[in-house]
Amino acid sequence: MSGRAFRAATIEQESDMAFEKWARWLPGRVAVATAVLAGALAGLPAGGPVTAEPTGTQQAMGRYVVVLRDSTRARVDSIVEEHRRRYGGEPEFVYRHAFTGYSALLPESQVARLRADPSVMMVGDDRSVQAAAQVLPTGVDRVEADQSSTQAGNGTGSVDAGVAVLDTGIDMTHPDLNVAGGFNCLGQPGNQPPQDDNGHGTHVAGTVGAEDNDVDVVGTAPGARLYAIKVLNAGGRGRFSHFACGLDWVAEHAQSEGIDVINMSLGGRGSDDGNCGLTNNDVMHFAICRVVNQAGVTVVVAAGNEGRDLAQAVPAAYDEVLAVTAMQDANGQPGGGGTFSCFTGTDDRYASFSNFTTIGSADAGHTIAAPGVCILSTRLVRGSGDTTTVLSGTSMASPHVAGTAALCLAGPCAGMTPAQVISKLRADAAAQPASYGFTGDPNSPVGNRFYGHLVHAGGY
Repeated sequence: MSGRAFRAATIEQESDMAFEKWARWLPGRVAVATAVLAGALAGLPAGGPVTAEPTGTQQAMGRYVVVLRDSTRARVDSIVEEHRRRYGGEPEFVYRHAFTGYSALLPESQVARLRADPSVMMVGDDRSVQAAAQVLPTGVDRVEADQSSTQAGNGTGSVDAGVAVLDTGIDMTHPDLNVAGGFNCLGQPGNQPPQDDNGHGTHVAGTVGAEDNDVDVVGTAPGARLYAIKVLNAGGRGRFSHFACGLDWVAEHAQSEGIDVINMSLGGRGSDDGNCGLTNNDVMHFAICRVVNQAGVTVVVAAGNEGRDLAQAVPAAYDEVLAVTAMQDANGQPGGGGTFSCFTGTDDRYASFSNFTTIGSADAGHTIAAPGVCILSTRLVRGSGDTTTVLSGTSMASPHVAGTAALCLAGPCAGMTPAQVISKLRADAAAQPASYGFTGDPNSPVGNRFYGHLVHAGGY
């Protein structure tokens, strides 16, 4: 089985060097790592002997995520065990909240039979994923978060909202981050804390909600409760089953923990089938639809860094999410004229690496822009004593919007559905004067490209 690789949308630069092109998504075979899951043998449905067909010792194996029909929820453990015996797979994760199902290493020869099983709604590839990266940072300043209800940067106030960061984890002891909890979906899920061992998730978390104090930087939604959902390893890699695990945890805890927003700074090749993944067996799309429509959580994602139409990238292409493109701002102010600290470029212009959509397309209805170049934020502390660093990419743009959504949900967006939140953020961004924007936005388009209006946190 071949899987499509994903990266979190981050580009790192050395000082005074030009941007490098974001790496192409690479197809690759998912690594085999299994854990046997025991299950009860109660309530097995009729339909013949529960035995796997004999296969050779060199049978081809692949990783899949199996979505069961909702009617099986009460019997999920017994069905997983039945499938193990009938189809010869080795189950790993069991999902009970975002959807009912499990992930498993399966013989390729059994996949067609499994898809035909009456208890199964969908069998999707368990595709691989890969990491795509006190001062008032220029990005937070540019979206006017210092003019929001909490006035980011004035040294007081915090936002009563929860944001789940599905990433490499978060530095759990970082002095500037309010990490309220989380879950580790790697290894034996839940056995270890979701501690960041890469740095990407910690940087994202700081842009979302670094506390407004006398330490390091301040976030767009200062002091927001951050939930570290570790779905990527130290190399920034993971699988669809890990993301399903993370989304499953959020679906279970969204109400009790007050989780309002998810940030997913990652992307890869794919498309929106217009049917929540049920047509093209896209498990990530299906899980996101469930979290949005049933748990009521607003999902914000990076558009990707390949400089192409985001219709070819997921999860940015999904209509249910708010896709964030990147613009470049050097001084935190509109009007241009600033000088960048990490590369040579033009102030207040679209970022050349950023994905985009096209004017008049369906994807234009769920796209917005945010600063994503030379973004200063919190870093993973590794003994150096440095607690901030500068990164660039749509991964850095997305958390500006996730923080803005948290601000709005703690204020005028309270009680709104995710679709209503997305609509309001986009409408309020579009309502700003043309002088607030940048070259490449809908007031100053570049060809047929649509990057969206610049998000405006100052209104909340």
